Amino acid sequence: MKKRTILLLLLLVVLISSCNDPKIIFGGVNYFPLDDGSEWETVSPESLGWNTAEIPELYSFLEDSDTRAFIVLKEGKIVFEQYWGANFENNGPFTQQSKWYWASAGKTLTASLVGIAEGKGLLNISDKTSDHLGVGWTSLSLEKENLVTIENNLTMTTGFRTDVNLNCYTPECFKYRVDQGRQWFYHTGTATILKNVIENASGLSYNAFTDERLELQIGMDGEWIEEDSKNIYWSTGRDAARFGLLLSAKGVWRGNSIISGSYINRMTTTSQNINEAYGYLTWLNGKSSIVYPGLQTITLSPLSANAPEDTYAALGNDGQIIAVVPSENIVVIRFGDGPNQGQISVNYFNDLWEKINAIIN
Repeated sequence: MKKRTILLLLLLVVLISSCNDPKIIFGGVNYFPLDDGSEWETVSPESLGWNTAEIPELYSFLEDSDTRAFIVLKEGKIVFEQYWGANFENNGPFTQQSKWYWASAGKTLTASLVGIAEGKGLLNISDKTSDHLGVGWTSLSLEKENLVTIENNLTMTTGFRTDVNLNCYTPECFKYRVDQGRQWFYHTGTATILKNVIENASGLSYNAFTDERLELQIGMDGEWIEEDSKNIYWSTGRDAARFGLLLSAKGVWRGNSIISGSYINRMTTTSQNINEAYGYLTWLNGKSSIVYPGLQTITLSPLSANAPEDTYAALGNDGQIIAVVPSENIVVIRFGDGPNQGQISVNYFNDLWEKINAIIN
């Protein structure tokens, strides 16, 4: 009887552990590329039963819209990887080794770094932002400044004025409009200043923290570069694919937990009661309404009618896209120029998914 009880307990432990295994969550074996320069494994669209007749139409759309890098992963393996156009660095062709700017897609990377810092006990997102920046990081009264938490920075609900330079993150650009939590407004500076929060909490520069706590763990090799009051992340398309794969695996990389799965769940779930389509600096599909950057009005539509409902994405100006689809275990990367449809290029995102759907469905 005792042996039977012990066996049952062991079986229960295995079952509970498997629930935290991304391989089990997605119903398949996730592949993770090594970071030793070896080749990234691929899988053919034919073997997946995808409609290959539509691939030329997708590639034509991408090339015509000034795409530089396009990658699709299925269960971690590369299905599509294509490059077009010129390389900024040497005027040669854009290649697997060429780096590109993430624009506002870097906000989701910032949210992930906050999650890593929280997991290391360096901060809690419920902390007052002032706990890590000191008094006077805004132009608000001390009473109002102390209402703002790190979570407000992550969710665009600081309540700051909307008629200032929204990229700036100095005190004169953070002015009171309403109390925190009472408005949702896409204010880039409130996300950028999380760089200072992480630096003060960790004692490391932002690039050093990113490198030590994330890049070295999963094989990324990007860099944050300060430019016109914006802190912009640059990397290769494959670096972005590694990041997307980490998110799709609930923060686990080759058995090592980099970001807690519970934090990623919070990051990719509606984070406040104003903009359903926003998590922690991350865009969410499949919601009944959305508030777009630059607006405060609610639009009764999802982020994308064409993308799968459970898609969540890091989106940036000129169509920078890192999209994760848990139900399909797919990651989609698109870097490039072209769309210029505002800070997150929603229409382009939707058009791209129309082309992808014609292949995968």
